[in-house]
Amino acid sequence: MNTIELVFAFSLQLLIIIIASQIMGYLAKFIGQPKVVGEMIAGVMLGPSLLGFIWPDWQQGIFIEQTQSWLYFGAQLGVGLYMFLVGLEFNTDLFKKQAKSALAVSLAGMLAPFCVAILLCIWLVDVPGLFTENISFTQAALFMGAAIAITAFPMLARIVYERGLAGTSLGTLALAAGAIDDAAAWFILAIVLGSYGGGALLALKALCGGAFYAYIMLTKATTWLQPLANKVQNTGQLGFVPFIAVLGLFALSAYAMEWVGLHAVFGGFLLGVAMPRGKLTDILTARLHTITLMILLPMFFTYSGLKTELTLLASWQLLSITAIILVASILAKGIACWAAARLSGADNPTAMAIGALMNARGLMELIIINIALQHGIIEQGLFSIMVVMAIVTTLMATPLFALVYARKQAKINNIIAEGN
Repeated sequence: MNTIELVFAFSLQLLIIIIASQIMGYLAKFIGQPKVVGEMIAGVMLGPSLLGFIWPDWQQGIFIEQTQSWLYFGAQLGVGLYMFLVGLEFNTDLFKKQAKSALAVSLAGMLAPFCVAILLCIWLVDVPGLFTENISFTQAALFMGAAIAITAFPMLARIVYERGLAGTSLGTLALAAGAIDDAAAWFILAIVLGSYGGGALLALKALCGGAFYAYIMLTKATTWLQPLANKVQNTGQLGFVPFIAVLGLFALSAYAMEWVGLHAVFGGFLLGVAMPRGKLTDILTARLHTITLMILLPMFFTYSGLKTELTLLASWQLLSITAIILVASILAKGIACWAAARLSGADNPTAMAIGALMNARGLMELIIINIALQHGIIEQGLFSIMVVMAIVTTLMATPLFALVYARKQAKINNIIAEGN
């Protein structure tokens, strides 16, 4: 194919991706699910699991091999910008309010999944098609623990804000615990990435480099960026050159994390957290939100979907492994977070709601398993299993939350109505 034909083929891919993600996203919203759930499912549908299974020649004719690198670039840019937007929306003041209780919930939500991961990996590490042959038991258990323990913090935040719980003890506790959970999971993943195939020196470089960069971004970068924020606050505008400069900082931050041996998404998130709050973050969010969520992020879902082969799970062995991982992960995370919330003083409906919300894994799960597949830590079978986990746990979060918290939510709404 010549360049013009490749551009046309890629444009057709983008059109199909956008249409499929929008249709499935609105269907998800229609049944009371977050739009991102439908977009995740759309990505899987466009891959070999559905479209490729029904019309393999047509699917392979659209998503041709020659444009895979283009799709990969868009997918990585999309997920990096998405994590930058998550960082922009991260409320550090909210995080500090219930840090003590959140730490207890988060620790429980990490320890129980890691115990489950260790037990599972005793069995799974030697099963063909899951982990790569040269991975150690420790690396496999650490990755599995991080993948089971991670929480879909962005989706959790959306549920909290949509339900009007941002200022409540439940909302604050859930958001703070989810933030700690994700930070810990990414830290564990950093250890795995740094140690896998690179030896102790590369692992040390990843951990020390990542920690130093995080320290700089969280303690110094906000001050350095404040003059730009003040100018934007006064004028109400962010010019083209400063906007390009911010995108340059994003690229530099992403590259810095790749250079130390971690992943670009760490850099995007840390830069987002470091940005001074105010008009600057509002403008950045407005400019990047549409292109990231409507075009680039669906490319990530599709890229993941193209690597997801649910037909691999057709064997009784892998089907049973999928069911065991799913049930064990949901129970470990949910029960541990519920128990920790109760011990921290939360009432039963609040504690159950915490357990339901913390169990959603969503996009964060897809990011972590894509990184693992890219670095050769896991194989296609386990990747497909964890995609199922991401979709199922995200699908169940909203209805389960509504079920366990419905009565208390009704009482809160009545109190608010009476007060008005």
